[in-house]
Parts: sequence; C-alpha cells; structure tokens
Amino acid sequence: MEQPASEPSPTIEELGETAVLARILPRLEPGDAAILGAGDDAAVVAAADGRFVVTTDLMVHGPDFRLAWSRPHDLGWKAAATNLTDVAAMGARPTALVVSIAAPPTTPVSLLEGIADGLRDALAALAPGAGVVGGDLSASSVLTIAVTAFGDLAGRAPILRSGARPGDVLAHAGSRGDAALGLKLLFAEARDADGEPDAALADAARARHPHLVGAQLAPSPPVSAGVTAATAGATAMLDVSDGLARDARRIAEASGVGLEFHADALGPDPLTALAGAEDHGLLATFPAGAVIPEPFDVVGIVNADAGRLTLDGEPVDTSGWDPYSGWDGGTG
Repeated sequence: MEQPASEPSPTIEELGETAVLARILPRLEPGDAAILGAGDDAAVVAAADGRFVVTTDLMVHGPDFRLAWSRPHDLGWKAAATNLTDVAAMGARPTALVVSIAAPPTTPVSLLEGIADGLRDALAALAPGAGVVGGDLSASSVLTIAVTAFGDLAGRAPILRSGARPGDVLAHAGSRGDAALGLKLLFAEARDADGEPDAALADAARARHPHLVGAQLAPSPPVSAGVTAATAGATAMLDVSDGLARDARRIAEASGVGLEFHADALGPDPLTALAGAEDHGLLATFPAGAVIPEPFDVVGIVNADAGRLTLDGEPVDTSGWDPYSGWDGGTG
C-alpha cells in the first residue's frame, strides 16, 4: 500500500516565535544541574562549589557549515560538541547549555526541531546529565547557532594553558586529522558541476566514508576525558579545534615552553594530524612519570625551548584554521 506523502513543515514565519518554541522545548532536557529551566527570563543552574566554567561559540552558515552537507541533527550535535570540549578542556564537567538561533523567517520549523534533537542526543552521548536551560530565537538572513556552555569544577582548580613545564609529557585524546580529511572529501565529492555544495552528493560521500565525513559533520570528542585528565594531575590542557599544531602553540606560548611531537605517535600521516582542524580532541601535559590515563596517547614531550614547536626535531607549521583566512563573505 502506498504511504501518504508527509506534509511540508510550516516555516518559522508562519508559526511565530511562541508556537515554534512550543515545538522545540519539549524535545530538550534541562539537565541535572538546572534548578529552573527554560520558561522565565533566565534559568537558574547549580554551581556546586560556588564557581562555574563558561564558554561560548558560534556556527554560521557559510564559514562554519553548509546546509547542503549538514543535516539538521548534525548541526545541533556539532554545536553541542564544540562547546562541551571547551568546558572539558578546563577540567570541568559540562552542566548546561544556553542556545540561541537566528534564522531566515522562511526556514522550515522541522529544521529547528532537527537541531534540537541533535543537541539533545549529543548531550546524552557526550555529557550525560547536562541539558539545555534556555536561549533565544531571532530572524536573520543567515542561519546562525550560538551556544553558551557551563561547567562544574567540583572543587578542583581549573586546568589552564599556562601550566606546562619542561620535562612534562605531551598527550592527546581524540582523533587526529579525521575531520579535516572529511572536509576535504566533501569538497572533492559533494559539489555539483558549478562547484556548489550538493545534498545528494554529500549523502553519497557519507555512505562511502562514514567515519571521516562523520568526524567533520558530527564529531564525537572525548568530553569526559577532561575530568579524567584533571584528576590524573594534568598541568595544562586545551581543546584542539583549530589544528593540533596551531593549538599546541597556544600552550607553548602561554607556558613559556617548547613542545616536541613524535611522528611515530601521530599515525600514518603526521602532517595531517598536526594541521587538521575541528577534531575537538584534548591536548594535555602531565608531569614526568605520571600515569597517562585513557583515552590519552603520549604524542611528545615538553622542553625549555620557549614557544618552539618541532616534529622529531624539525620546525612545525602552526598555521591551522583561521575563520577569517580567505573568507569572502559568501554562504557557499
């Protein structure tokens, strides 16, 4: 028997803000730390030891994602993941997100519902107990997702970029270069004859390369490893979002040390591992002799050559990802 065609989703403009929120909010959980969730002018979130970690990040159609390549669920998942790892990099446990979305009025409400589902599922998978406690909706010519994330230090001191010392061990948790390879595949295989992103070609590319394309569109970073590193005595840590080498330089400069990577620890393509961005792994340093906890892998050592990054003794390119590099203002 032939199935009836599903009805098209109404647009944001057709429903209005109140009705749109009524369809989105039930898809989201406030999380364990919420004393008061969405519905009032502001949420109330518990801060167990009187402090909280806070971070924010933007995803903008064009420079950060392409609607033809990313499913709505991907967008929500990635928006959560990119903020959760920033909280984790401080050694904190994520507790709550505030999410704001600006979108064209003609946007189907189903797209926002998909984003909400992605947020919910990413929180459940990557940071159990954390939830969405509020946010905002607005109109814009370009779809934009803004997330602010909060985290609990549970009485521990935050892990800063400035704590590495010569003799420390350099370790990394998460994938290295996979997201960059996934993006390269999308540009190579998911554009039409005019060079424009194509949804059907993107689906085909994802089917052929599920791990690499998935690492770009919906990464699964080791969020829980942030607390693991903190309790294991990490001396410095950060989220690797702009490329392993570029972000490692930030630790080197903040700590006044040098970092030496070992090529044989970076996989079959060390240069891609160092240059690739958006894996959202965690780079940390630990005291010499410390037991390096899973899922961290030792990838090098810290030395006294301030600000210098090397790979088996040779200087490393630290250019990495810069959102303004080559940007022409287009939406792609």
